[in-house]
Formats: sequence, C-alpha cells, structure tokens
Amino acid sequence: MVSADRTSELPAGLAAGPEAASPDAGSPDAGSPDAAGLAFVGEMYGVQLDQLAMALDIVPRRVATLAARWRTAGQAEIARLSPGDRWVWLTKRGLADCGLRYAPVTPGLARLAHLRAVTAVRLALAGTRQYADAQAYWRSERRLRARIGGRIGLREHVPDGELHWPDNSVVPWAGECWAIEAELTPKTLARTTAVMREVLARTGDYGCPAADVRVPGQPARHARAVYVCSAAALPVVARARDALGSLGARIEIRNLPPEAEFAPRQPPPRQPASRASPPPAGKVSPPTASRASGRLYRPGESAP
Repeated sequence: MVSADRTSELPAGLAAGPEAASPDAGSPDAGSPDAAGLAFVGEMYGVQLDQLAMALDIVPRRVATLAARWRTAGQAEIARLSPGDRWVWLTKRGLADCGLRYAPVTPGLARLAHLRAVTAVRLALAGTRQYADAQAYWRSERRLRARIGGRIGLREHVPDGELHWPDNSVVPWAGECWAIEAELTPKTLARTTAVMREVLARTGDYGCPAADVRVPGQPARHARAVYVCSAAALPVVARARDALGSLGARIEIRNLPPEAEFAPRQPPPRQPASRASPPPAGKVSPPTASRASGRLYRPGESAP
C-alpha cells in the first residue's frame, strides 16, 4: 500500500472551516456573508450549496436563502447539475458586484467532480490551525488563468490553486508558496512526472513574460507541490514523485477528504402510513392482494 504521508509537519487537517481574509483570494471572512459568499463562489467557478455553507460557517437553510437572493438580484444562477446539492455560480453582474473581472461561465458538466474536489481541498486546508494562525490565503486557478489571459501559443500548466504563507507568519514554512493539485483520476506516469517537473521548475508568477517563467539560478516559485489524491490516483502520483529523484522531496501527497465526493442522492422520505378508520359495524373490508400475502409494497410497486 502506498502511504500518502511523507512528512509530519505539513498541515493535514480535513475539517472544513472559514478562511482567513486575504487580499487576493476571495476569502469568505472578508465582510458579510453576501460579499464573502459571492467572492468565494466567483473564485471557484461554481460551488455546491453544502460546500458554500461550510465555507461561510452557516446552516444549509440560510445558505439556500442567500443563494436564492442572489438569483433574484441577477447576481447568480442556481441549478442541480450533479448528485448532491444544487450548484450556484455567478453571472456577469455578480462577478462585477464583488470586483472580479472574470468572464461569466456555467460550470461544465465534465468538470463538476473536479471543481467539488478542489473546493473540498481548499476548505480542508483552511480548517487547519496553521492556516488560521498564519493568516494564509488561497489563490484560485481562475485567478491564475485570468492573469495569463489568452496569449496565443503559450502553453503552461496551471495548478488547481496556490497556497500562500505570509513572510511574517509563525510557521516553519513562512514565506512559501505551494502549488495545490487535486487528483481524482490517474493520468499517465509520463504526464504526471512532466507536470511535477514544470511546477517545481517555475520561477515566475503566472502572467509574467515568457522569458521569466523559468530562469536558471532564480528561486523557485513553488517551494512545494501538494498533491491531494483519490485512492485511484495516488499510486501513479507516488510513482511520479519517486521518478523525480531528489526533486521529489518537494512533492507532498495527501488523501482527498471525504467531502470531495458527491453526496449520494437521498430518496424522498417515506410518508407515514395513515391509520385507517375502522369499517362500519357489520361490514368487513375486502383484503387486497398485498394484505392477503402479508407483504408490504413500496409506492408504485404492483402486488402479484
């Protein structure tokens, strides 16, 4: 069995919680639930309501009311796109209202599982004591891609997010920037190894001139790359790390939190059987086929 743990110092908490405010992360603590929630959803492309409730630390009923208010105001759309809770994403107006200059998009069906996993990773990291004590902050994939823009001919890997630890934070890794990758499905070993090498070799910020992306002798942008993996993806990621030799010491591997998976659809609650009135005296109700056989039938199921 491949172990997902390489060092004990890396925060590995899986509890979700509110995030610390940051200047570059659309943090849920920045202001009212309205403003914080809009920014969080905008940075993550789209979010399921159960995860938004965890991010804002509010009850599900309240988050549903919040999302409905956004839709009424033209700031968001809501729909059931996958198993589990409904999804919410921002319209052009919603993005503008929280100062995010992104193009409005509906979350693609093929990406929903990945978006949920990335959000679960962000919430898990934000729930650690080290994150709160250091006032660390998340920089989303959407923000990184917006910095790159639509430059023709430029192909570079963009991580699922960056975790930034301020220089003055009281943790051993103060000042570091970590690339975060949520891995649901296994890629080829060659592809995984190539992405790891690219992420660890990068020196420039996303959106920098092409000549500054990798400059020999300059400090690496990402002190570490943290891979948070499903059981299916973990073996390939571990093999890719080992293939890097000494460079693999900068790769951390963790298990995806349980909240990364879609919640199963819940069947509608059964209605309690109504108590039948006794038949009038002298009359006997004729038994139905189900009563005669002594078997209980589900609604819609035919008796033999």
